[in-house]
Amino acid sequence: MLGRKIDVKVTSAIPYAGLYSGYYMSGTRRKNVFLLSKEHPRDHVRCTVVAIAQSRSGTQVRLIAAPEGQIYYEPLIKKRLKRLRNFRVGRISCLYEKSCGAIVFYRAPEDLMVLLVKNKNGRYWSFPKGHVELGENERQTAIREIKEETDLDVVIQPGFRETSDYCPFGKVRKRVVFFLAEAKSRDVHIQESEIDYFIWVPFSKARSMCSYDNDLRVIDKAERYLGGMTE
Repeated sequence: MLGRKIDVKVTSAIPYAGLYSGYYMSGTRRKNVFLLSKEHPRDHVRCTVVAIAQSRSGTQVRLIAAPEGQIYYEPLIKKRLKRLRNFRVGRISCLYEKSCGAIVFYRAPEDLMVLLVKNKNGRYWSFPKGHVELGENERQTAIREIKEETDLDVVIQPGFRETSDYCPFGKVRKRVVFFLAEAKSRDVHIQESEIDYFIWVPFSKARSMCSYDNDLRVIDKAERYLGGMTE
């Protein structure tokens, strides 16, 4: 159902800006739905299903829709649904996911070194990153995730921001925002619940160890950026 287009009949507004009740027709049956919107919607709205929420009791499942073109991530969806009195969210699946992280580098005497990590039970080397939490901006998320996963304190470099958009499975649409961050130490302490392995390597080695085209593109841009800083 994620990503499905439905026509929603708006029936009422929840006492909180941006959340409404409504229904859509599935054959001859009415199906209740919650609607998120950045402006007051018309009576009938063409929507995309942006989340599927299950109640804590497991007895109710409700679609969460939004007008076409509006994107909502899990933290904001959960915040709005907390205003509901008769529906307490347990599990939730979202159409859109957003993570932030960084290409972390260290200025070693011999070369610029890049930090690669392999996630828990992961198959590929990549960079530290994680999901945005409510109230954070992208840079705050990147700094927090790097600290949690590696125990490194980093400084985000100005003027570098790259995005990767892809669908890892099904219809879920994932966006990853990468910054460039300098570490003052190579003393990594991994978060064992999230990371299995880490390694510091030169940019040339990082390029051969990473598998995804998006990661390779970001590595190339980071190396060119740092090269321009030293010219």
